[in-house]
Amino acid sequence: MRSLQFNFSGFSFWLTLLALIWLLGSIGLGWLVKSFIILIGLILVMPLLAFIGFRWWLKRNLVVDRCPVCDYESAAINGTQLRCPSCSEPLQVEKRHFHRLTPPGTVDITAIEVPVKQIEE
Repeated sequence: MRSLQFNFSGFSFWLTLLALIWLLGSIGLGWLVKSFIILIGLILVMPLLAFIGFRWWLKRNLVVDRCPVCDYESAAINGTQLRCPSCSEPLQVEKRHFHRLTPPGTVDITAIEVPVKQIEE
């Protein structure tokens, strides 16, 4: 015939913890138990709040735009400087757009192609 055995090793830990909490509450140290429970709750909730806060910050500060020189799309944090991964042009991120970093007095021009016409004589 089989004998039925129970393993109470994990149960004794929880029973001891419950007895300790009851003992502290009965002698007037309930505030200590409540503080400990609140601390454990904060430790469990803080990573979630930090993740939500980081996503909110990233949503407000991450800029995806095109390089004004080569039209390559990339991402950067607002208010920073970077080099375009495609053409290596230094860029500044301002007001959610990429702007070229140029020395003072530089004039940007756009070249256009002019069609050539042959004149017959």
